[in-house]
Amino acid sequence: MTKDFIYLDFAASTPVDPRVAERMHECRESGYANPSSNHIAGRVSRANIERAAQQLAALLNVDPRTLVWTSGATESDNLGIAGAARFRSHRGKHLVTLLTEHKAVTDVFQMLEKEGFEVSWLRPDDDGRLEPAALANALREDTQLASVMYVNNETGVMQDIEAIGSICRERDVLFHVDAAQAVGKIPIDLQALPVDLLSLTAHKFYGPKGIGALYIADRPGCRVEPILFGGGQQQRIRPGTLPADLIAGLGLAAEIAQSSIETDLDHLGKLRRLLWAGICDVEGVLVNGDIESGFPGILNVSVSNVEGESLLLGLEPICVATGSACNSKSQEPSYVLRALGRSDSLAQSAIRFSMGRPTTEDEVEFAARRYRDAVARLRDLAPAAPL
Repeated sequence: MTKDFIYLDFAASTPVDPRVAERMHECRESGYANPSSNHIAGRVSRANIERAAQQLAALLNVDPRTLVWTSGATESDNLGIAGAARFRSHRGKHLVTLLTEHKAVTDVFQMLEKEGFEVSWLRPDDDGRLEPAALANALREDTQLASVMYVNNETGVMQDIEAIGSICRERDVLFHVDAAQAVGKIPIDLQALPVDLLSLTAHKFYGPKGIGALYIADRPGCRVEPILFGGGQQQRIRPGTLPADLIAGLGLAAEIAQSSIETDLDHLGKLRRLLWAGICDVEGVLVNGDIESGFPGILNVSVSNVEGESLLLGLEPICVATGSACNSKSQEPSYVLRALGRSDSLAQSAIRFSMGRPTTEDEVEFAARRYRDAVARLRDLAPAAPL
């Protein structure tokens, strides 16, 4: 990274791997033609896309034909949830999701409620995890779709996707997983996991922004209606001219991730332990989520008697987040943390540290010292009674 700042916001976005950038440049030089064209230049472009599909399919252990390219996880979530709910609406209009899902999921369910669907909004435990039994109790005869995020973007909490998916499969309920924070970061085998629809985006695992994919399981009753209309590309599920260079970048990022996931997880685990050791004795500090079983690249902490935006500024030149990057302009406390039972003041004080492949121990140690100093300085400026 640049010397002007220390980047600890990898959950918001990651830098493009130089090898990925080079691959994309090669495609822009020789594979710029429309992949729908039948001439030789179009076939070159199409071949780049097919290669990328094979690379992503290998990462997820799926058939490449089950992958639909999208503009990112937001579109994938919209297409997977709205498309599946509408496709099965003749069978029932009951849907299930979590209060702690990303806005790209919760907003779709709110839209579907306006269309006449009924949504059960489940609240996780205080550590952010959903008990599979709670999901089972929420399912009804007319339930058609459940959506649960794999790795929470704010807290790093990981859900038991296998257990939840098994319950859905037993009840013939489609199971959608927002895996934007999981793909390329933790091992995912979709031949073993009972997942019907899975959303992902490249820029969370060192690929380019503006490209993602939706996995649609090849099994009876698992289909989606399109939400965009135009040409007949991608089996008439998602039209539009495909960006071959971005797709090629996603494919190589997936291939790199497949060979580095275990090394990355070990590296991130060491960094998170180092960071927590450096701040755990700050008075009033509290971990949001489950630090033991959560994704090791994220540490979300609240602290008493400190306001989050002031703390964020006090941490500069460290780049961190007070919540989801997609909701950072809101002054409201995180709805995710409030769903975990945090008070408004604790939710507003939350800082999300998220580490990545390039993060060093020196950067994490500096961040810990900066956090301690910023909390102490802000408390000196505006002392308050303990919560």
